[in-house]
Amino acid sequence: MSDQDSAKRLDAKYLFWQGFKVSHISKKLSINAATIYSWKRRDEWDSTPEIKRVEFCITTRLSRLVAKDEKTEGDLREIEMLIKGLKDTARIRSYDQAGNEADLNPNIKKRNEGKKKKPVKNYLSEEQVESLVDAFHGSLFKYQQAWNEARKKSRIRNILKSRQIGATWYFAREAIVDAVVSGDNQIFLSASKAQAYIFKLYILAFVKEVTGVELSGDPITLWNGATLYFLGTNIKTAQGYHGHVYMDEYFWIGRFEEFRKVASGMAMHRRWRQTYFSTPSSVTHEAHQFWTGKRHNKGKPKEQQINIDVSHKALKAGRVCEDGQWRQIVTVLDAMDGGCDLFDLDQLKLEYSDDEFANLLMCEFIDDSISVFSLPILMRCQVDAWVVWEDIKPLAPRPFGNRRVWLGYDPSRTRDDAVVAVIAPPVVTGGKFRLLEVVSMRGLPFPEQARKIRTLVAERYNVERISVDITGIGYGVFDLVQEFFPAAQAIKYSPEVKTRLVLKTLNIINGGLLEYDAGDTTTTQAFLSVRKTMTPTGNTVTYEAARSENAGHGDNAWAIMHALDNEQLRSIDLGDGGGNNMKDSIVEIF
Repeated sequence: MSDQDSAKRLDAKYLFWQGFKVSHISKKLSINAATIYSWKRRDEWDSTPEIKRVEFCITTRLSRLVAKDEKTEGDLREIEMLIKGLKDTARIRSYDQAGNEADLNPNIKKRNEGKKKKPVKNYLSEEQVESLVDAFHGSLFKYQQAWNEARKKSRIRNILKSRQIGATWYFAREAIVDAVVSGDNQIFLSASKAQAYIFKLYILAFVKEVTGVELSGDPITLWNGATLYFLGTNIKTAQGYHGHVYMDEYFWIGRFEEFRKVASGMAMHRRWRQTYFSTPSSVTHEAHQFWTGKRHNKGKPKEQQINIDVSHKALKAGRVCEDGQWRQIVTVLDAMDGGCDLFDLDQLKLEYSDDEFANLLMCEFIDDSISVFSLPILMRCQVDAWVVWEDIKPLAPRPFGNRRVWLGYDPSRTRDDAVVAVIAPPVVTGGKFRLLEVVSMRGLPFPEQARKIRTLVAERYNVERISVDITGIGYGVFDLVQEFFPAAQAIKYSPEVKTRLVLKTLNIINGGLLEYDAGDTTTTQAFLSVRKTMTPTGNTVTYEAARSENAGHGDNAWAIMHALDNEQLRSIDLGDGGGNNMKDSIVEIF
């Protein structure tokens, strides 16, 4: 092909890619249309990518302008524009091949070439801080607003509260808002590390929900220097920090006085606040004198002693008391009056016995003098499980690996909770039993309860024994469990069987051979509800939790006792380790 034909072929392609039809190109260049169609087919004009067409047109036009001997101002401006167009097409082709955004935007490339700044960990902008503050204040019930206002009235807040009114939820939010605004440290103390982590979960969820930022670290250190510590009651790990202190469920913490000294030491300076809040336990607990103010009177002459009215009437609205502490009692009724619409009061009265309702929801203390298992002996069972049980990984699919466990099942009555207790038996004689987990199955039908037990057997634990209470409606679950675990043991209640269960468990506890997480207040409360009573005939001693006709509780305790029933009964301590003399009960068995 001659140079002239080659030039015409390029001109034809140039015009075609500019949008001219073949018939128009034929007339313009005086070339036979059939020839142009042949070039079009052989050079694949139609299938050439758009970017290459643009690049060709720019190059062709640029070549012609450059070849001109005399160029106008317009030619020069066009040449500059065409050169820029070639650079842009080159970037686009590079991006198509590598997908690097810097090829499209040179500013990105320059930015990337510079020294990279390490992102600031746990950073919140001013706008995000404002959003967090607004979300906090916009989410409070009236009694929570009172807690917030009390920060200005006293350095120490002391709150006796109903269950499930959002105290931990509130104080977690209060603390993180204070930390991002003031830069102050926040220290969360609980009966166990696992319990303290509830604060952390609330904080992470709140910040993520409002700002989209995922805080990280343990402890969490914010960009402004504030640090959030989440601690159990291990005295050794709780020293050396300073900041605002929050201690939850303090009426269930063992060695409270010892731990309170450490906690108050971390908040000794006047700028630091101390916040104590809890559901009530027993009047025999060390914290009771701290709550009533009697601890303040120790060692003081009579004229310096104070008398604090800690009745609900005196503290319902909250007030600064004679020892400088701001105290308040918030019952479930107070919470409902304060806007909390989370409760069905009539249903709760059906689900809980009068004693349990009074303790859990109306802030009345337990009289453990009539309990078989007293609070002092139960507190000896409590450990910070996440710290002490190094061989257990609670968040793993199989927390206890392939080691054996025993299951105890307590069925639901009409409206109470069906639960399964998972007990790790000791490896050697005289070793300790450990409560690994309590699985709630409230409201589930029999087949679903059996399926949950089967999941524990098949996927989560190496189950050696299962003990099931078949009294009344428990038989339905037992029948289904036997299908996949034929060796399941049936327990049919009678005064003698109940006595055996209680004595065996009391013997284990008195011997210091049961451990469970200190944050598990539900289990402690369940054991406290077990009392000695008489059968309807009045001539036989038996044991039961405080139950109403339509509701049964103490579920955790009975499920644990069912699992421990596999243990051989050892020599019984005939003393009053549980606050009761057990001789009469033993006579009934033997």
